[in-house]
Amino acid sequence: MRKLKISNASLEFCCGVSGQLPRSDKSEIVFSGKSNVGKSSLINKLLNRKSLARVSASPGKTGTINFYKVDKVRFVDLPGYGYAKVSLSEKKRWAKLVEGYFAQDRMIKLLIQLIDIRHDPSKDDLHMLEYLSRMELPFVVALTKCDKLNKMMYLKQMERMQQILKNFGVKEVIPTSTLKRQGIDELMEQIERTL
Repeated sequence: MRKLKISNASLEFCCGVSGQLPRSDKSEIVFSGKSNVGKSSLINKLLNRKSLARVSASPGKTGTINFYKVDKVRFVDLPGYGYAKVSLSEKKRWAKLVEGYFAQDRMIKLLIQLIDIRHDPSKDDLHMLEYLSRMELPFVVALTKCDKLNKMMYLKQMERMQQILKNFGVKEVIPTSTLKRQGIDELMEQIERTL
């Protein structure tokens, strides 16, 4: 299994419209999830950096697809979806951007779908899971913010999530906490195995 060299990870591109998307000439690890689910925090933790991926204080701020060069691959941070206070025109622009990304012939090796363990998957989460299943894209689910639950609630939610997610053919569920580094090594091993 090839170890990713993460020391030189850097932000490579930010794209606000699909016409700006870079050519897919490297393997891509894609991060998808609801606004405020913790994508930037998870990317930073995986890359052992404090603020490479910009963590926004207010949800719905990242309206671009951000590409990070990590060794010989790219980490791709899709804009967070489902934030109610974003204007309809902005939501449409995001949807068009993300659809444009998936419509291209890209070298997607793995998509990491983030879902907050504290809540049932949202309608948007379920749409994304349906889409990933239908398109037969390789993906795993990372359950975020596990440190926010006590042990009893954590076990209850894990069981509930696995019940919901198995309907979408989800084989791999990785509970994570960026605060406690839970699941980070496991997720990185999954990425390296995939590559």
